[in-house]
This record gives sequence, C-alpha cells and structure tokens, in this order.
Amino acid sequence: MRHQKKTVRLGRKAEHRKALLANQVCNLIEHQRIKTTLAKAKAVRPIAEKMVTLGKNGSLHARRTAFSTLRHKDAVKKLFDEIAPRSTERNGGYTRIVRLGQRKSDSASMAFIEWVDAAVVVEEKPAEEKKAKRKEPEAKREEPKPKEKEAPAAEEPTKKRRWFSRKSGEAEK
Repeated sequence: MRHQKKTVRLGRKAEHRKALLANQVCNLIEHQRIKTTLAKAKAVRPIAEKMVTLGKNGSLHARRTAFSTLRHKDAVKKLFDEIAPRSTERNGGYTRIVRLGQRKSDSASMAFIEWVDAAVVVEEKPAEEKKAKRKEPEAKREEPKPKEKEAPAAEEPTKKRRWFSRKSGEAEK
C-alpha cells in the first residue's frame, strides 16, 4: 500500500522523472501551453506553480533556486521577466488543466496545461492563409487544361493501349 506517498512516479526513476518534469515546465514557460497526458499535467502543475511563486519573489536566491530546478537560463529569464509579473495579484492557481479526451493510439487521457493569465492566442489568421494557398493551386489547375486539349493529336497512339483500364479510355473519348 502507498499510504502517505504523494509523489506521482509516472513509471520512471527519480532522476528521469525530475528531468521530465523540469523539461515540461520549461516548455510550458516557452510555449505558454503544452499538450501532454493528464497524469503528467497533474504532476507538472505543482512545480510550475512553485516556479511562479519564486518568480514573484524576484530575489537572486529565488532565481538561483528556479535555475537549479529548471536548468535552462532562457526559461528562468522568461519566467522572472514575463510570467511572474502577470500573476502578481493572484495568490496561487497560476495554471489551468483542460482535458482533451483519449489519445487514439493507446487511449491515454490527454490534457492541455496552460497559464491562466496567458494572452489569448487567435488562430484565425493561419486559417485564412491556408485558404489563400488553396485558391492559388486551383487557378493554376485551370490554366493547364486548355494546353492539354491542344496536345491530344500527339497522344493518339496511346489510345491503342486500352488494356490498362476502361476509365482512361472513357475519359479520352
């Protein structure tokens, strides 16, 4: 029985687990939101919240303590300069876990973990760019069609090979 053993092991040894969670927190700091399994998200949350608390303190000792946990200078700098100042009015609860459902391959419960005070990301602009890219190839497809109509005289000898498929013969007629 595991009475009073609060560490979530995640099927890893202690050093591997510490490295995994540190990397997850660094990615959360860098990208503002990460997609991971629900168990990992629940294990990352306390560490991320402790790092924000250290960032709110802002002392040199707090910075060194955060660096000893995260092991990435850029992540510590961004944490102390951008993320912690946004959360000065909040007394905890800096992260949010949003459940996404099951992963297809192994049915693991997936979740987003993100900062509560993060700026809203609008993803409509990339969708408009994709639509514009789709329209361009359609215009290009229409132009070659008249060129194909001019060349059938040269392709007539290929009509004799009807044994490939009937559809190709019907399309040429």
